[in-house]
Amino acid sequence: MNDSFLSGDNPGYVAADGAIVEIPVAERGEPVVDFGGVTENGDDFSSSELAGKVTVVNFWYAGCAPCRLEAEDLESVWQEHGGDDVAFLGINTRDQADTAKAFSAEFGVTYPSLIDVDTAEAKLAFASSVPIQATPTTLVLDKQGRVAARIIGPIDGTSILSTLVKDALAEDS
Repeated sequence: MNDSFLSGDNPGYVAADGAIVEIPVAERGEPVVDFGGVTENGDDFSSSELAGKVTVVNFWYAGCAPCRLEAEDLESVWQEHGGDDVAFLGINTRDQADTAKAFSAEFGVTYPSLIDVDTAEAKLAFASSVPIQATPTTLVLDKQGRVAARIIGPIDGTSILSTLVKDALAEDS
């Protein structure tokens, strides 16, 4: 790896301000529309599998330096909350399956990712409520499939994301 990659100076990364936005229940609007696709392991996926769960959706790609930096923290929050009616889903916006699988193996990521590069179906499903303009972007969806929080840029440790997940779990259905 070269020094510019390790320092985060990755020309393929869209810079963001690292903003964390929580969306009050009354302002969340409609649930994200249905979307689907194929995971990096070739499994068919439908967003209906997420029904009734708090879901963390992470938009990423393998060459994104901040995505590489946050992978371990995302996996840690997944391991912490995976049994609590919480789902995690990566949405890989640029890579084909082999690259995504290599990334998951290198960084120990165990939750699935959709390969969205060819169709952008998942990215478009979120466009009306929260356009994805920077990578990485992490969304927390409430149990109804509405965006409850958005983190633009890499998550910084596990504390904030874990708290956002706990808050969404504690909400009345």
